[in-house]
Amino acid sequence: MKAYVRTDARSQRVVMADVEVGDVGDYDVRVAVGAFGVGVHDRFFIPPTGPFPYTIGVEAAGTVAEAGTGVRGVGVGDRVMVSAAMQPGGGTWAEYVVTPASSVTPVPDALDTATAAGITVAGTAAVNSLHTLDLHEGDTLFVAGASGAIGTLVVQMASSRGIRVMGSASEHNHAYLKELGAEEAVDYHDPDWPALVQRWADGGADAALAIQPGTGAPCQQVVRAQGHVVTVSGDSAVVRANVRVDQIVPGRDISAAMAALVDDIAAGRIRLVLEQLYSFDEALAALEKTETRHARGKVVVLGVGQR
Repeated sequence: MKAYVRTDARSQRVVMADVEVGDVGDYDVRVAVGAFGVGVHDRFFIPPTGPFPYTIGVEAAGTVAEAGTGVRGVGVGDRVMVSAAMQPGGGTWAEYVVTPASSVTPVPDALDTATAAGITVAGTAAVNSLHTLDLHEGDTLFVAGASGAIGTLVVQMASSRGIRVMGSASEHNHAYLKELGAEEAVDYHDPDWPALVQRWADGGADAALAIQPGTGAPCQQVVRAQGHVVTVSGDSAVVRANVRVDQIVPGRDISAAMAALVDDIAAGRIRLVLEQLYSFDEALAALEKTETRHARGKVVVLGVGQR
């Protein structure tokens, strides 16, 4: 099958290659990939020892083509979302992915494959971010990097809970953020943006979410005394006095929250914004676009032969 792989642990180069489809164990499924999500982590997020060539990618959606004899609850022909982070058999940037059945979840009938493919990584980060922030109706939240895949979900999820949201983005994305539920938006190119956030929040927001690298420190400037800053990239080693700084911590059971998010997206209550769909042959261009960190929403690549 065709797949995008890292050929060794040293080089960061990703190439398309012909690789063998993995064997399906008793508790595994083989999924025909209809689309896969693209993230800034995909080039690097691989086991350090391979095996090489190692197929990159951690999220996808498609159709079960084969199921092991011990698999229950999912069968051939079912549409599923795949979370395949650090799997020994490789990731999702391929025609097929073989993965434990425990790492797939059903796709609602109302949800198209491309949208389903882009939910897992951004959705998990958004759910964990809001849990760590622990805000309540009427609280104020500033989101640094609000127009990307995680930020667009956080803006919608927070505002739907009555949390007042302001986000940073380039100026041409300000109207877009307000459509998603932000009260105000600020241009991160403006050197006075921290003062604008403080003015909006009457002296400081209750909390800030630092999504983009390098935003952890400036986010500490825009929260009130005893305010809370949560970082996605983990770049806030120096903490200002009277500010609490945390990093989102994965690992807790968020299955119920993720199921609710998928239902909200399928029902149209929450939008997973897809900036662009790329063909399978254009996957490296999609990766390079995402690595600029200027994508609006999520970038998704369609599977081989999909249009």
